[in-house]
Amino acid sequence: MTTKKYDAIIIGAGIIGNCIAYELASNGFKTLSIDKLGGSGFGSTAGSCAIIRLYYSSPEGVALAREGYYYWINWPRYLNVKDPDGMAYYKNTGAMVFKSEVNKDLIPVKKSLDSLGVGYLDLSVKEMKKYLPNPDLRSFYPQKRMDEEGFGEATADTIHGALFVPESGYVSDPKLSTHNVEAATRNVGGDFMFNAQVSDILKKDGRAAGVALKDGTTIHAPVVVNAAGPHSYIINQMAGVEDQMNIKTRALRVEVSHVPSPEGLDWENNGIITSDSDTGVYTRPEVGNHFLIGSEEPKCDPLEYVDPDDYNTDFTDQMRVQAMREAMRLPDLPVPNNPQGLVDLYDLSDDWYPIYDKSSLPGFYMAIGTSGNQYKNAPVVGSFMRGLVQYCEKGNDHDIDPLQYRMKYINHTLDIGFFSRNREINEASSFSVIG
Repeated sequence: MTTKKYDAIIIGAGIIGNCIAYELASNGFKTLSIDKLGGSGFGSTAGSCAIIRLYYSSPEGVALAREGYYYWINWPRYLNVKDPDGMAYYKNTGAMVFKSEVNKDLIPVKKSLDSLGVGYLDLSVKEMKKYLPNPDLRSFYPQKRMDEEGFGEATADTIHGALFVPESGYVSDPKLSTHNVEAATRNVGGDFMFNAQVSDILKKDGRAAGVALKDGTTIHAPVVVNAAGPHSYIINQMAGVEDQMNIKTRALRVEVSHVPSPEGLDWENNGIITSDSDTGVYTRPEVGNHFLIGSEEPKCDPLEYVDPDDYNTDFTDQMRVQAMREAMRLPDLPVPNNPQGLVDLYDLSDDWYPIYDKSSLPGFYMAIGTSGNQYKNAPVVGSFMRGLVQYCEKGNDHDIDPLQYRMKYINHTLDIGFFSRNREINEASSFSVIG
């Protein structure tokens, strides 16, 4: 058995965990990032669609995404390092968000975008046709499963229009971007340990004191940050804090389809992001001139909560139904009998908003419930989680007097208490990947 000491241990080397490690290490903490897999971003981050978009169902979500956008367009400057493995980059495409009953015709979203000075076009149905290849702009709401009567049949002559947000796009390679942050963290003195499984959270004098690993190693630190993605609830149980949380997390199995573009269409280079709550899917251009198609979790689709270490990694009918819903909107889209794609996990909270908070165990912090829509916010999360650790370790009570985080790019202060583990379920949430 060996013993090592650090100022802070970060459990999880995905994009969220690495950005937290980078911010802490950049501000004088001796950090160790631990991951059970073989490298940075090998977990659910690798399966992220890496979409950078500014529309959320809450003003706080919009503000966080707006701030995060500036980190991505200044990625090399933010990290101040050149990764020998290459640098991920942001590709701007613009995003079209369809108005629907589900999102209240985007009236709340427009209000949030307006408050932050985010530019957008309010498109009529006719104007939408400039951005989409031969679209069918009838309504198909409410969504149905393939085996339900009326699947694929229009229910109204037209949808209600859309917003087009030009400052939207995606990051070229989410896994590489996470390795970029690892390189930056190492550059400022942070350490990493891979293929290492945490088996317990150490405690001493009523606070976190480090971690024990499965191989018998113990590593001491007065600060431990849970950024373990779909395994976050397991780490919380080790720390003994889950029962004291009003909002909890669990692992959700998800599928994403990759479908070829219609013949003659260069969607990889000229395509846009779409969020279509009428059909219940979102898309972005994908390498190989494909459409990447994900679900916006319409009510007809069951949510499959799983053990993150034991779940079905094979494709199901969900893969095909998502592609077919997009083909309702774009009739020229070829839908193979066996679409390509991926199966992965979300780390999902009860109301689909993340938990960025301290815990009932002093010194134990959480950046969890982040999967599905928080990749884009990781650099900002790293910054304010570093601020939260410093704030609490100085003796401030974040539960009573929450940290007020002043964003460096936009003229806005974010109440980090919004992301509390003790909040009530936010009924304003979309209860979907939209956030």
